[in-house]
Amino acid sequence: MSDKTIISRLRGQLPAECVLFDPEDLRPYECDALSAYRQLPMAVVIPATEQQLRTTLALCTEHRVPVVARGSGTGLSGGAMPLADGVILSLAKFNRIIAIDRDNRVARVQPGVTNLAISRAAEPYGLYYAPDPSSQIACSIGGNVAENAGGVHCLKYGLTTHNIQSLELLTIDGEQLTLGSQALDAPGFDLLALLTGSEGLLGVITEITVKLLPCPQAAQVVLAAFDSVDAAGAAVTATIASGIIPAGLELLDNPAIRAVDKFMSTGYPTDAAAILLCELDGDADDVVAQVEQVSSVFHEAGCSSLQVSHNEAERMRFWAGRKAAFPAMGRLSPDYYCMDGTIPRKHLAQVLNEIERLSQEYNLPICNVFHAGDGNLHPLILYDANKPGELERTEELGGKILELCVAVGGTITGEHGVGLEKINQMCVQFNNAELQQFHAVKAAFDPHGLLNPGKAIPTLHRCAEFGAMHVHHGQLPHPELERF
Repeated sequence: MSDKTIISRLRGQLPAECVLFDPEDLRPYECDALSAYRQLPMAVVIPATEQQLRTTLALCTEHRVPVVARGSGTGLSGGAMPLADGVILSLAKFNRIIAIDRDNRVARVQPGVTNLAISRAAEPYGLYYAPDPSSQIACSIGGNVAENAGGVHCLKYGLTTHNIQSLELLTIDGEQLTLGSQALDAPGFDLLALLTGSEGLLGVITEITVKLLPCPQAAQVVLAAFDSVDAAGAAVTATIASGIIPAGLELLDNPAIRAVDKFMSTGYPTDAAAILLCELDGDADDVVAQVEQVSSVFHEAGCSSLQVSHNEAERMRFWAGRKAAFPAMGRLSPDYYCMDGTIPRKHLAQVLNEIERLSQEYNLPICNVFHAGDGNLHPLILYDANKPGELERTEELGGKILELCVAVGGTITGEHGVGLEKINQMCVQFNNAELQQFHAVKAAFDPHGLLNPGKAIPTLHRCAEFGAMHVHHGQLPHPELERF
């Protein structure tokens, strides 16, 4: 079947404005936020109704055309990367907040609604949606479900999977499924959890019921500076061990501190080796007591200075630098590669020191900005894509960092998903039997393999090739990690 045939059939059954196929119209969809990889799709379909969505899926199934669902395109793992012979299915027009149920503290929303818009709509009811990725002003809730997104407050309030109650979705065959329920639990297998983080491989989400929380009575941030990354890491472990679960506990190392301060004059102590941002929220009296307790823990861990926000403007200023950390990298380098791995908290200092060693080995600067409380690392590798071979060297360094996370008992992703970026490291994280089970689940929902093919789950053949190449290049095993 030619490209013209499927495009002609799509245009024949959908309004003309729903189907894009000219190269200049396709260009905005050639990548997601992992812009190092680009590919024009065969076509882009932007349905405005569920019937148009069903029609698109039916035609693509009939002609065996791959479909890549896309939200806002803010993903960092290449999960929405198009296929040359496939259709991008944009859900941008599915952007309605259907209802807010104050009594049951839930909101029913379409997948194209932005993360922040949910909290703004719930605010008049004294409620909000807890997960808050740094891109929350732009990222869509459907994409958050697909990647199981988190944010700075995921330590206390959990990832997306902990904050949704039900999903409506269409299979590739157009069958409508309801997963979860309006009750707190539903019988049968927990398919709601399975779909969360499934990266568009199993179905197309059309509606989400998210849980809402009461806005906390009070919130304060403790900003502590440390003379070493080791001391900051120890402070994170001591904070959790003390019994306190902060709303957020973030770490920035010195390169990140300086970049952010130049970007927006945050007032962060630029001579610190690392800073911790620790937010406490809840009842006003409890927050006061917890601020005192955390401050004591940080002093005992050897902090060199400590500040506490005393009003909402100060709290927002403390967080503004953390939220702007990724764009701040643009002052340091033409390009950056944002990694996403998770490790046990007790290994924070060792892993950060090993990342620094790898940075020197590859002669590529790395800034560290991450969710320290739950061990979710975001090393930012600075590079110049215009220099021949530098992207490939950056990818190799990124792979080493992800395998380091696995070596200490962690995982290759905490919230960005696997997509294309980490698909080789899935071969390190899982064995062949486990990968076969993943493929079996995929086949149960999508027997023809049309939904986002080639993403998230590697073929066994790919893993065999990756293993052979890896050993050949001396990248596995990791003898230098045995001490961890």
